[in-house]
Amino acid sequence: MTGVRVRVPGSSANLGPGFDVLAAALGRHLELEVVEAGHFALVTDLKLRRDRNNLIVRAFEQLLPADTFEFRVRSEIPLSGGFGSSGAGVVAGLMAARALAGSDADMLALATEIEGHPDNVAASLHGGIVICDGARAHRIDPPGGLEAVMVVPSRAVRTAEARQALPEQVPLGDAVANVASVSKLVLGLASGRLDLVGAGLEDRLHQPYRAHLYPRSAELVSRAAELGALGATISGAGPTVLVWVRSEDAERVAATLRVRAEGWAGVLRVALEPAGASAALL
Repeated sequence: MTGVRVRVPGSSANLGPGFDVLAAALGRHLELEVVEAGHFALVTDLKLRRDRNNLIVRAFEQLLPADTFEFRVRSEIPLSGGFGSSGAGVVAGLMAARALAGSDADMLALATEIEGHPDNVAASLHGGIVICDGARAHRIDPPGGLEAVMVVPSRAVRTAEARQALPEQVPLGDAVANVASVSKLVLGLASGRLDLVGAGLEDRLHQPYRAHLYPRSAELVSRAAELGALGATISGAGPTVLVWVRSEDAERVAATLRVRAEGWAGVLRVALEPAGASAALL
């Protein structure tokens, strides 16, 4: 039997001021096995489409027809907005097809074309922290001593709705403030200066305009430092919140957040994942 096993991390995009540019891989993974079975099938316990319109299968078929393959999908990545589940699915399908076909196709370019933006897929492909420039990505290792606590609301917000909330223009002062923030954030991540990471999380380009879509998440972002965190950002288009914490503070902050989020959100302690997607033939 011919087959492949792929493992792909989830991701958090934007990281506050790095709108459509920055993303981080997260230590929650999607696992995909694709085996030659003589027929098409998709087997999973997840609430996913099981036909060939499934995103994983559509990505796979960019390189190989799926007619004779069985797809077995497991995932610990929450499907609600903010964990890059769709980006991980795209990467998984492409990686499986490339391995089976013996192809040298450009994974990031293909994944960006399917997903529509490079940040989530670049983080899932390369791991660590990525800085995206068109269909290119530059990677840095996540600094030691830094973790994430993810607050995952039970009520989702459509990405299209979050995009529609953004203005076509922003004040010059807000744009300048974001340049300053993202500069501090990248410097802090690259140098391990966690004080600079905390100082570089403020955003004025997208989070304020989307706050009405998830007011509880927005309030948590504004008050995260009061809870002992370095700060917090909306993960992707939301409503999930990425709370940035020093490792020694992670469990204490997570416990406080569980109390604050009771009844409307779950809380997960998540590592920043240095390793990107991998594929191994069976």
